[in-house]
Amino acid sequence: MYDKWHNYSKSNAQTHEAPTSSSPVEAEIVTPDFSPGTVSSNDEEEITVDLIEQYLKEIRHIPLLTKEEEIQYARLVQQGDNAARKKMIESNLRLVVKIARRYLRSDLHILDLIEEGNLGLMHAVEKYDPEKGFRFSTYGAWWIQQNIERAIMNQGRTVRVPVHVVKKINSCFRMKRELSKALEHAPTSKDLAEALSKSTSDIEHMMVLSEKVLSIDSPSSDYFDRTMLDTLKDENSDDPFVSFMEKNLSNQINQWLNHLSPKHREIIVKRYGLCGSEPKTLDQTGFEVGLTRERVRQLQTEGLKQLKQFIEADGENKTSLFI
Repeated sequence: MYDKWHNYSKSNAQTHEAPTSSSPVEAEIVTPDFSPGTVSSNDEEEITVDLIEQYLKEIRHIPLLTKEEEIQYARLVQQGDNAARKKMIESNLRLVVKIARRYLRSDLHILDLIEEGNLGLMHAVEKYDPEKGFRFSTYGAWWIQQNIERAIMNQGRTVRVPVHVVKKINSCFRMKRELSKALEHAPTSKDLAEALSKSTSDIEHMMVLSEKVLSIDSPSSDYFDRTMLDTLKDENSDDPFVSFMEKNLSNQINQWLNHLSPKHREIIVKRYGLCGSEPKTLDQTGFEVGLTRERVRQLQTEGLKQLKQFIEADGENKTSLFI
C-alpha cells in the first residue's frame, strides 16, 4: 500500500499555504476537509481530489494494531522482518493523514504532505524500540511531523531559505501573535526585537524574507491586463518631465546666447560652463582668450545685462525658468 502511494503521488503534486504545529495523538481515521474554497473546479484539481479519496478509501479498511501487536511486530522489525515492517507502516498510514491535514495551508499540496509524512513513518518504524514502553503512534508522530515540516521549509518557497532561517522567521511570527494579544495592537519591529532580544534590523530582515514571492509577469490586478513588470519604476532613469524641461531650457539659453556678440558669448560660455564646457575662473578665461582679468569681468557684466534683456523680452524671468 505505502509502496503504491509512494510511486504515484509525486506525479500529482500541486500547491497551497503556511503551517501550524500541534502535539501528536493516537491514530484515527480522518478525512481532510476539502471545502469549495480550498479546491478549484478545474479538471486537474478534480483528478487530484479523486486520487486522495481513493487513497483514503484504501487505507480506511486497514485495521489498527493493538499494543501487544505493535510490540510483536516491532520486535520482528528489529530482526529484519520486511513483512512486519510493511504491516506496521500500513497500519499507521491514517496517522500520517491526520498529521498532514494540519498543514493544509502550507505551500505544499496535501499529496506531497502525505508522501513526506509516509517517509517519516518509514523511518520511525526502523527506529522504534518497543521495550521503552510507549505506543508507536506517540513516537512515530514526531518523526512524521518533523519530516513534513522539514519538507515545507525546503520545498515550500520559490526561492529556498535555509532551514535555520525559516525557524527564526517562524519564531518571529509566533512572538508577533503573542504580542498582538498582549498589547491589543499590531506589534512593531521594535516590540518584536525587545521580546526576542534581537536588533530591530534583524527583525526587519526576517520580515522581508517571509514575504510571498510573486512573478513579475503576473497581472497587477484582477481588473487590468498589465503585468507587475509594467508598473515597476526604473529608479535609475530620469523623470521624462524633468528631462523635457531641462532640454527646453538648454535650447532657450542657446537661442539667447546666439543674440550676443561672439566675444560676449565666448566669455559667458567659458565662465559659466555652458554648452558642455567646464566653468572657469576669470584668470583662466582671460588666459584662454588673451585678455586681462579685469577686461574679462567687464565683458561678463555686459553680456549678463544683455542676456537679461533678451530673457525679459521673451516674457521669462528667474521664477518661470527654474520652477
